[in-house]
Amino acid sequence: MTVDSETPSDYDPHAFPPFAVTVDIVVMTIIENDLRVLLIRRAVPPFRDSWALPGGFVRPDEDLDTAAARELAEETSISQEPGHLEQFGTYGHPDRDPRMRVVSVGYWAIVPDLPAPKGGSDAAYAELVPVAELESGRIRLAFDHDRIVADAIARARSSLEDTTIATHFCPPEFTISDLRRVYDAVWDSKLDPGNFQRKVKQTVGFLKPLKQTARSGDKGGRPAGLWTTGPAETLSPPLTRPDKG
Repeated sequence: MTVDSETPSDYDPHAFPPFAVTVDIVVMTIIENDLRVLLIRRAVPPFRDSWALPGGFVRPDEDLDTAAARELAEETSISQEPGHLEQFGTYGHPDRDPRMRVVSVGYWAIVPDLPAPKGGSDAAYAELVPVAELESGRIRLAFDHDRIVADAIARARSSLEDTTIATHFCPPEFTISDLRRVYDAVWDSKLDPGNFQRKVKQTVGFLKPLKQTARSGDKGGRPAGLWTTGPAETLSPPLTRPDKG
């Protein structure tokens, strides 16, 4: 099969309405057992001084992944390789941006031990905001970023059920208690420690035991075993969120 790459002689690009493409990035981390999302305070109109997701317009000479990594670095000083950012949705309501017709591609990333963000470019400053503040409605975001964040959080919560992505919130070496705290933070739950440990140990390929152990806490006791991410990418059987029965 051959592909005709020639442009028809009667093709007129001006016959179609122009529109722009942007990227919006939802960066998640866990701090003090709270799931948090990276937000910026916009320094320019529209929505000056409003909270928003880091992101911006895709340049003519770059692909979407490169644009997402560049915008994240420019607006927050946080560097992420394009491959560590994953697309999860596209948003194209005609009235989502007051400037012109804009279609946005949503990205998300999980970053453990996220450094303190710094504002830059058209962001006055950046901050890691607890998801609970957003879901309570006390913080409203610019454009349609409320919906984008809600979709990303829903994706994260569902992904913890049937994939090993929870380990992305952890350092390279972690305890099962560390992993359980990730599930509790993302799911806003209080899982039973014994049941959780039994389930994750029985899930083939989820975790890989290490020979060393964690340091004993102030109360002493037997040191906890250390684990790292196993070879599996999906969980079989899946873990079920408490509110889903």
